[in-house]
Amino acid sequence: MTESELRNLIHDWPFWARANQIPPDSDWLVWLFLGGRGAGKTRAGAEWVRQQVEAGCRRIGLIAPTLNDAREVMIGGASGLATIGHPDDRPAYESSRRRLVWPNGAQGFVFSAEDPDSLRGPQFDAAWADEFAAWSYPQATLDTLRMGLRLGDRPRLVVTTTPRPIPALKVLVKAPGVLTTHAATQENTAHLANGFVEAMTHAYGGSLLGRQELDGVLIEDPEGALWTRRDIENACGAETVDPQRIIVAVDPPATGHDRSDECGIIVAGALGEGSNRIAIILADRSFGPAKPAVWAEAVGAAFDGFEADCVVAESNQGGDMVASVLKATRTGLPVKLVRASRGKRARAEPVAALYAAGRVKHAGRFPALEDQMCAFGAPDAMIKSPDRVDALVWAVSELLMTSHAAPRLRQM
Repeated sequence: MTESELRNLIHDWPFWARANQIPPDSDWLVWLFLGGRGAGKTRAGAEWVRQQVEAGCRRIGLIAPTLNDAREVMIGGASGLATIGHPDDRPAYESSRRRLVWPNGAQGFVFSAEDPDSLRGPQFDAAWADEFAAWSYPQATLDTLRMGLRLGDRPRLVVTTTPRPIPALKVLVKAPGVLTTHAATQENTAHLANGFVEAMTHAYGGSLLGRQELDGVLIEDPEGALWTRRDIENACGAETVDPQRIIVAVDPPATGHDRSDECGIIVAGALGEGSNRIAIILADRSFGPAKPAVWAEAVGAAFDGFEADCVVAESNQGGDMVASVLKATRTGLPVKLVRASRGKRARAEPVAALYAAGRVKHAGRFPALEDQMCAFGAPDAMIKSPDRVDALVWAVSELLMTSHAAPRLRQM
């Protein structure tokens, strides 16, 4: 390549960008980019604006949580509009007028989400809204902004933010014409300080804060769900002391073909006596779909690995076959079959109450189980089959709510 071609390549954003930093070429009105801290959201938003200016847009709205955020991040930051692109094509910022002016005549107008009414009157053919979840008046500001997107043939909006479960973001995610993409912090490791991602993952990985701030996942509590994210956070952090009793609870799938449900496999232990007795969730070994011999072998491996006392298995699907399949994997495997006489929610409600009372703890983070718990019971939850929760309910019920809940010697 020539020296000129190399200089141009440096500023060729599609060449350097990750796929999730470029919006798909589809008929969207709002591109919502949800990303973790340092995931490259600001660069993606700024480069999209640069592309719109080059394509002919002349009035661009730029909205940040505060005017200082707009100046220091959206404009003057390391990935801001005044620092990307070829130097000859970069805009100049007129602070007195809160305006960016590009060499080709395009203008960017800066607004603060602290003052939604400042967006009344101005009109744009493109807009970039940064850190939407941190806005003081997110819904009012967004509504007023969108009313001003009325110039050009196809006025569009880009929203970049680390997600928080605020009502305005929940509404935006489900709105027609909104295209959502995601990016985790670790995807941008090459452009972050050495050791940052590793340190943050060690400190917050798997937690509510980590999944939101590092993974860029919108965590919310659906209306009607039995567990909340706060319940889970309060349950986490249990010491991995030696429990008095350990069981492996199993919710086996009804079939074993490629489209069958997961097999819920939860390992749990118990400590203490009487009203001070607590259950500790030690592991979530759920997986699937799988054939009976495969999930039974996984149950046997969990039983051996944790030196469990017994296996508790739901028998509504398969009855004696469940016990036979399990015992075929380990000679003398102690299996207790339990049958559901009530609906899933009715069985789960007492267990959720035990969580609220602080009598169930988690020895680690189990994201798939936690997601299923916090969606379980919600009318609009899209859960095909809550197999992990079912196994959890059987485990906690056996350890804390049955006549056999007292500790016993392990079988030799």
